[in-house]
Order: sequence, then C-alpha cells, then structure tokens
Amino acid sequence: MRLCRGLDRPIGLLDVTSHISHKRDTAWELDSLPVMTVAVLGGAGMLGQALVATLDGRGHEVRSLARADADITREQDCRRVAAVEVVVNAAAFTRVDDAEAGEGEAFTVNAVGPALLARACARSGARLVQISTDYVFDGSATTPYAEDAPMRPRSAYGRTKAAGEWAVRAELPSAYVVRTAWLYGPGGGSFASTILRLAGERQTLSVVDDQRGQPTTTRDVARFVADLVDQDAPPGTYHATSEGETTWFGFARALFEDAGLDPERVRPTDTASFPRPAPRPAYSVLGHDRSVAAGVDLLPPWRQALSETVRDLVGRNA
Repeated sequence: MRLCRGLDRPIGLLDVTSHISHKRDTAWELDSLPVMTVAVLGGAGMLGQALVATLDGRGHEVRSLARADADITREQDCRRVAAVEVVVNAAAFTRVDDAEAGEGEAFTVNAVGPALLARACARSGARLVQISTDYVFDGSATTPYAEDAPMRPRSAYGRTKAAGEWAVRAELPSAYVVRTAWLYGPGGGSFASTILRLAGERQTLSVVDDQRGQPTTTRDVARFVADLVDQDAPPGTYHATSEGETTWFGFARALFEDAGLDPERVRPTDTASFPRPAPRPAYSVLGHDRSVAAGVDLLPPWRQALSETVRDLVGRNA
C-alpha cells in the first residue's frame, strides 16, 4: 500500500533554492510518564525518524509507518492506524514545485488524508498531531506570525496544507496542529545537507539573502511534539521552530563555520536569481506565544541547535 508520494522529502532552499529551556529527560521523568501506543505516519522520513526515536526513548510503544504500510487517503487504512492512543501525521506531499502542476494530487495527500485520519481518530478516541508548515502564510509579515494569524497561502503546497489544517480542526477540534519551518537534520535530504555536499564540490556558493526564517532541527521538533503529548497540553495550533532568525545566506555561512570551512566562500544573492514554479515566503518567522501560555518548553536558539547538530550532518556528507 502507498502512504503518499514524496513524504520522505523535506523542503529546502535548493528545491527552491527570554524563556528558553532545552528540556532533557531524566530517569525520574521517564519513569513517571504513562506508556502510550503511538503511530507515526511518515516514519521513514527525516522528521519521522526523529519522532520515532524520541517517543521510543521516552518509553512509548511506537509504530513507525512508512508509505508501504498505510495509505492515509484510504478510510479503512486510517481506521486501522487510529487504533492507538496517539497518531502523529508527519506524512505529506512536500514537493513544493511539483504541487503547482499537480495540486490535485497534493490536495489528496495533504488535505483529504488528514481529514480521513482526523475522522478516524475522532471515532477511536486517539489523539492526533498534524504536522504543518509556514507555507500556510503569505510571507509578507515583518513580525513573527502568531498561531492564530490568518492563513493566506500563495502556493499550491501552502493551500493544500492549509486545507489539511482546516479539515483536521473541523473533524477533531481536540487535535494538535504543529507548524514548523526550515527543517533539517540527519536521516534525510535538506538545505543543510545539500549545502555541505556542495561545499565539497564547488569553490563558492550563491545563497539567497532576502528570505528570513528559523532553521529548525528535526530532533527539537520531535522533542516538542513529545512534550505536547506527554504533558497533555491544551489542544490547538502550536509553532515548533527555533528561537531567533536568519536568512538562507546566514544559515549557509553558519554551516560553513561550524563545519570548519571558510564562510567567505558563501556569497549573497536574491530570490529573483533562483526562479522556481512556486513562490517562496519572504518571511517565515513564527511566534511561540501559545507554547509559553501552555507551559511547553520552547525550542533552543537556531545557532545553538546547529552547533549541536552539524557533526552528524558532516558525518553523513563525508
């Protein structure tokens, strides 16, 4: 059975082109957590792998479901998947440019699938975590987008993910919708892994400097999702992105620095130099007020998280 096409591929630039506490589980905290059965859809993807590892590390019984294990566009498969206590849907059609020409297929995976899954969870009583994206916003803001900011997607991908959010809220008001952005980590392709690979192939790299966002590791998003579930946080929409902000150019230079490479090899350019079928948000900075109000630990600053992750990335690109 097919889960969905493209669910294992994250979004990166080259496809296009203070309350902070990094929570560490202690033995006492792990022993005090109730053991739950959790199904992770998209478990073979970059974020899915981190979710499975984190939830398993907290003692939960985790079922990793790749595209061959269940098809979220089939109602009977969704009912089978929902026969657990928690479902995390990290499966999606993420090929941003392909969605422009194939919006119907993207809609089926990103909107119809989550609707069926939410309906199945409503029937079974399972809790649902729906992973979403900054692309539901138009990128025209100059201050961080609040969790309840109006969704105004500009791309087919953004429209289908926004439709998925609406469907989940309609079918299961008690669900969590977790938006993230600029995701990277070991276990899959990303902007970070692409930059490190190209660093070994080219003397200089041109990277856009007019798109702003929050580089965010899969490990930190997985921890955030696990905290929501373990703490039984209030349902609603949350933003799982690192603190601080930068541009893709700034991110690339930081990658070079932490990898022991000369950051002067990275040159700034603009979005117009990398025309793509789908428009990219110029501003993808997300606010975290709901996390603060719910008492859920924020993700660490992006620069700190990068320094803690780059060794794994370099090792995989060696």
